[in-house]
Amino acid sequence: MQFWPRKRARREYAKIRSWRAVKEAKPLGFAGYKVGMTHVMALESKEKAAIPVTIIECPPIKVLGVRIYKEISGNRRVIAQLNAKVPEKDALGRKISLSKKEPSEKEIRDFDYVRLLVYTQPRQTGIGKKKPEIFEIAVGGSKEDQLKFAKEHLGKEMKVEDVLHEGMFVDIHGVTKGKGVQGPVKRFGVSKRSHKSEKTIRGPGSLGAWKAQQHMMYRVAHAGQMGYHTRTEANKWVLKLSSKPEEINRKGGFEHYGIMKNS
Repeated sequence: MQFWPRKRARREYAKIRSWRAVKEAKPLGFAGYKVGMTHVMALESKEKAAIPVTIIECPPIKVLGVRIYKEISGNRRVIAQLNAKVPEKDALGRKISLSKKEPSEKEIRDFDYVRLLVYTQPRQTGIGKKKPEIFEIAVGGSKEDQLKFAKEHLGKEMKVEDVLHEGMFVDIHGVTKGKGVQGPVKRFGVSKRSHKSEKTIRGPGSLGAWKAQQHMMYRVAHAGQMGYHTRTEANKWVLKLSSKPEEINRKGGFEHYGIMKNS
């Protein structure tokens, strides 16, 4: 049930459903573009070991707005939103049309928590993309500290160094590589039958007990969507955090990505 339903993600970047509580008023997440993987040589039990690492390029993100939430009958409701003035050169117009409405201070007095509405700047990378991703990030501290922090950073850039530090553990949310519609052998590891068997060779075999519900159960290993699923990996160690991409860049750039330009 952990990976059910096996359907395509709604969008290219993940939605985070829960944030940890932090006393300090600071953003609790950041976004980056996966460059690729490499390995580092480290000492493990006094012996050298090759440890796989993932490289993520993190251009600064910008605060587009501040969303103020209140719990009403167990449901989260946006009771007010403060929007930043976006310069015309930003590619945000490709994504949304911005509201010019300003909420009054009276609307903001009674609330439960604050979220930062931020967007990425892919044009600062070399991936050949201009359209940004827009998503929410939680802020730590009390609700008064959250609102103060959010107002101070409205319309400003935030760097990955402001959020993460070397040696900390983070949870990574992402969307896997899409592989389209695949059969049960590739999708579930079903064994192929003998080349002399009757009927199908790459099928899931007998479906006898699974037909009692008058329909085919989702547990049956059938062909379907593989990849482009939302996945979360917990407790990843931030090994190195650097604002000098030349320390990591390979000669000629990384395969299928190019040359890194940011932290």
